[in-house]
Amino acid sequence: MFEFVRTHQRLMQFLLLLLIIPSFALVGLQSYSSFGDGANTVAKVAGQPITQQDWDAALRQQMDRMRQAFGDRFDPKMVETPQAKQGVLDNLIAQRVLVAAVGTEHLSVSDQSLQQAIMGVPELHGADGKFDNERYKALLAAQGMTPTMYEARLRQDMAMQQLNGAVQTTAFTPKTVAMRLSDINDQERDVQELLFKTADYAAQVKVTDAMLQDYYVKNAKEFEIPEQIKADYVLLDSAAVAAQVTVSDADIKSYYDQNVARYTVPEERRASHILIAVKKDAPAAEQAAAKAKAEGLLAQVRKTPADFAKIAKANSQDTASGELGGDLGYFGAGSMVKPFEDAANKLKQGEISDLVQSDFGYHIIELTGIKPAVVKPLDEVKADIGVEIKKQLAARKFTELAEAFSNTVYEQADSLKPVADKLHLQIQSAANLGRQPNPAAAAAPYNNQKFLAALYSDESLKNKHNTEAVEIAPNTFIAGHVTEYKPVTKRSFEEVKAIISDKVTRTEEAALAKKAGEEKLAALRAQDSASGFGATQTVSRVKSQGLNPAGFEAVMKANVNKLPAFVGVVLPQQGYGLYRIAKVGQPAAQDQARRTAEQQQITGVLAQQEMLAYVDVLKEKAKVKILKPVVIAPADDGTKQN
Repeated sequence: MFEFVRTHQRLMQFLLLLLIIPSFALVGLQSYSSFGDGANTVAKVAGQPITQQDWDAALRQQMDRMRQAFGDRFDPKMVETPQAKQGVLDNLIAQRVLVAAVGTEHLSVSDQSLQQAIMGVPELHGADGKFDNERYKALLAAQGMTPTMYEARLRQDMAMQQLNGAVQTTAFTPKTVAMRLSDINDQERDVQELLFKTADYAAQVKVTDAMLQDYYVKNAKEFEIPEQIKADYVLLDSAAVAAQVTVSDADIKSYYDQNVARYTVPEERRASHILIAVKKDAPAAEQAAAKAKAEGLLAQVRKTPADFAKIAKANSQDTASGELGGDLGYFGAGSMVKPFEDAANKLKQGEISDLVQSDFGYHIIELTGIKPAVVKPLDEVKADIGVEIKKQLAARKFTELAEAFSNTVYEQADSLKPVADKLHLQIQSAANLGRQPNPAAAAAPYNNQKFLAALYSDESLKNKHNTEAVEIAPNTFIAGHVTEYKPVTKRSFEEVKAIISDKVTRTEEAALAKKAGEEKLAALRAQDSASGFGATQTVSRVKSQGLNPAGFEAVMKANVNKLPAFVGVVLPQQGYGLYRIAKVGQPAAQDQARRTAEQQQITGVLAQQEMLAYVDVLKEKAKVKILKPVVIAPADDGTKQN
């Protein structure tokens, strides 16, 4: 099936493909650096450097993806851990070695495959089924990409998917292995439960003051009140800077006059066409046959122009537009392939073209509408221009203020008032700040690990100086000054005596319940008895209802070579559970759909392992060297992690 493809549809496909490309291909879509050896190089792949800038860009991309995926639940610390950073670097290295493998294996993507991939994304089309050109333009500009850049990246990603598919399709799961695993999953065990509840042993527990004192001493950290800080802080962010920027009507008028082309809606034309498809490199006989057929249809539409839509629907091999009587809707410059666009631009409304040949075949074009170019009046775009100018001015001003912010908090380190007065910022306060961020205040600007570490530094605590300017987010700096420090304290014994008594009592009850249960277990292993057990329940790995999770796990792990089998386990907060397994077997009816799905899941896991193994081989061939491995520092020493 042939489709008449518009060139401007390429951008959105790339943006959407980013959601489905394998994880190792998502990170680091940067080109190879031609410089950057030495201190700036973090790793080398086949002699080519991966720079710190490449790594930082990949980390930002990962953070952006996670921010979109988690929304309000996103926490930047998810990406700031050493493990997460190492994962991003590993993915970046994998992407580089796969790009090299694509070249070595001479993998390529044809224009037709690229176009089909683009046309297969429904999100690219509006409610009327037609491509949203304005959305395309906005997204292209927002990404800072040209169609050439976009198409090259998309081709590379699709080629990498070819390689990925070629490797992963070699994985398979033997049917006997899949059946064995499904049998284990389906295996049913008939089990009875006997509970030794902690509450039943309360009367036997005798708690003394000595026991409570002993617990208090041995578990002193349980009763510590962590050190806390109260601090003032000032925040420099885009909003604070934008509030200091004003835009005049004269500025807006000047910007409008200088950028009038941006506010001009270019001419758009609407056309219908009939396509007789033939490949550009098709044999001469096929070319001639297609042309003859197109000439016959041209004669028909010239004879009865009013039947153009009817003839297009019956004969056009562009099925998408053919169903609409050949209608392609309105389009602007650069939207169509050049031969088609050139011919459409020469037509007057209502005219029908001669045959037009393009890479898709032969077209017969009818121009059905013209929207002339229109310049939007200043009043219509004034608000948008004001926002744009303010954004630009604020961005420039932020750079200036950020330097002044950093210098002032350092040079006048005894107070935040000088920097607040100089940059027109508000001094705010925060209390009960610990060394680690507080999950309950995740969105607060001061709830940042780097800032908290700065507050707890000797410079802030002992020397009573401002912290340095800490960048806690893009275009967001914070500086603080400690106003009060509370060291670690310990709650008194009398204050926590009731809490300790409850804990000790529960511990003793649990110990008595466990002792009784273990004695019963030993007796049952010597002499079987079902006395005292509850009703029989049938459980399996896909049907665990009715049993405590700890009990269920113990039952499924129990050795059942000899029946009945007995197993005991401590049940947190409940006591001790004793289980009698009387029968083991398979269900009468098997869920074949689930078994098929399990086999596919196993194959998928094996395929991923095949791909990881292949990437490891490529890494060895490329002689990958990590020059700056991620350093995992102690979590509580306040040092910066790479």
